[in-house]
Amino acid sequence: MPDLPQLALYFAATLVLAITPGPGIFYVAARTLAGGRAEGVASSFGTGLGGLVHVLAGSLGVSAVVLASAELFGALKLIGAAYLIWLGIRAFRSARRDASPGLNGGPAIPPVGPRAAFREGVLVEALNPKTAAFFLAFIPQFVDPAQGYVALQFVALGFVSVALNTLADIVVALAASRIRQGATARPALIRRLRQASGAAMIALGIGLALAKRPAN
Repeated sequence: MPDLPQLALYFAATLVLAITPGPGIFYVAARTLAGGRAEGVASSFGTGLGGLVHVLAGSLGVSAVVLASAELFGALKLIGAAYLIWLGIRAFRSARRDASPGLNGGPAIPPVGPRAAFREGVLVEALNPKTAAFFLAFIPQFVDPAQGYVALQFVALGFVSVALNTLADIVVALAASRIRQGATARPALIRRLRQASGAAMIALGIGLALAKRPAN
């Protein structure tokens, strides 16, 4: 493993990156506004597991193969983008069709539920080749080949990054949940928040579809 100063630098850098607004944070916020705190937290753990998929793939060299192939990168990118856009359309249509949860004395029923939100979070992150590109570009800078066990170092450092990202996502989910709860007395506002969350997912999907493969 890197020495203590390098580890401290890595931790500081990953912490800054974790709290910097990006696609993961916006996705978790959108999911929370659409379905509440339980869905937001579940999606946070889902994206965390999806991130670990990239960490393990990167340690085994799979991510490098995907990024080296324009066809594989493009296919994975389009699948991930299509999935995000589909989720956004579903959330937007659901907001227009369904009554707002928890209003008029009715039970608070999440649009998809925590289990589905967790699965969606895994797929959203695992199908994002930009995450693979980030890990392959960032983590090797802190791996010390002289210490040996390079793959194990990669996994350990990647786990730290994923853990910090997940923690940041959970904080965002809790904050977005408070915003949603504050609007429970205003059905029209909740409906607009859910529509906005769907539009945000669609925008994230379009952004992923337009992403370019990193230069070798």
